[in-house]
Amino acid sequence: MKKGVLILSLSLAVSAFAQDTSSSEAAPTGAAPTSVTIPTEKVRTPTTADLYCAGFIGKSAVSRGKFVAGGLDSPFTTQFAQGEVVFLKGGGYEVGQEYSVVRELEDPNRYEVFAGQWSAVRAAGQPYQELARVQIVDTRNRTAIAQIKYSCDTVLPGDYVIPFTEKTAIEFHPPMKFDRFAPANGQVKGRIILAKDFDSELGNGAKVYLNIGANQGLKVGDYVRAVRSYTATADDPVESLSFAANTMEPTQKDPPAIDPNFFNMTKGPQIHIAELPRRAVGEIVILGTTPTTATGMIVFSLEPVLVGDRVELDQQ
Repeated sequence: MKKGVLILSLSLAVSAFAQDTSSSEAAPTGAAPTSVTIPTEKVRTPTTADLYCAGFIGKSAVSRGKFVAGGLDSPFTTQFAQGEVVFLKGGGYEVGQEYSVVRELEDPNRYEVFAGQWSAVRAAGQPYQELARVQIVDTRNRTAIAQIKYSCDTVLPGDYVIPFTEKTAIEFHPPMKFDRFAPANGQVKGRIILAKDFDSELGNGAKVYLNIGANQGLKVGDYVRAVRSYTATADDPVESLSFAANTMEPTQKDPPAIDPNFFNMTKGPQIHIAELPRRAVGEIVILGTTPTTATGMIVFSLEPVLVGDRVELDQQ
């Protein structure tokens, strides 16, 4: 009898939980809660490597007076990794201090992923790659000696060192609903202007750099949504060619006209690209900020996120 009562109680509790979950995840007015329009996103939590190896864009973030001059086996070895010793030029070092090793970056491929990309990057600041964390072990010589305690990539002579700062851990985020066709919410908005390793098509785990930061109220742990309109496709000189392709059935009497600029047919229905709903393509968690920029990691994506996609603060 007690067993039966226990099973009944558990069943009622599960039923109540399911009802609460259902009500809390109700679709917004005018939207149907289907897996296509409002899927459930399972957010990936950033690891230590994600936090400390993401890179950033910043203005005046580095003093050129402190840099890596070489290592124990210089000049025969020019790349140094975790556990190895490196020599640091500059002054003010003290035994026990920790520094981050960073590298100023420049993309040798000057192709712009979106019109005005490089001017947007210049306005945001200088891109940097985060390479390693080092600790000072000896300052008795004119060049300080440091050991690499953690490395994301190999350190080279000429890489700069800046004071090490602990990264803020990102709290675990439970699964939540992702409204794929949500209209603009009026929150802080910006753009993905660059990605780590100068990639242009990005998936889960990829690092991106935004042209908004702490001055706009962004902070570590915030989530922003990557969104894309069909006018963005129309602005791309290659992608826009698909709008002009004749893919209609020959039996269709009056095919539609997709904006006369692309498909000059006026008898059929008029389809205006600007009136098509924008779509959300992914979710990004903020890993770090400067006053005018932010570094983020894609934690959920329904399709490739592109450099040039717009972002807006997601407060759910």
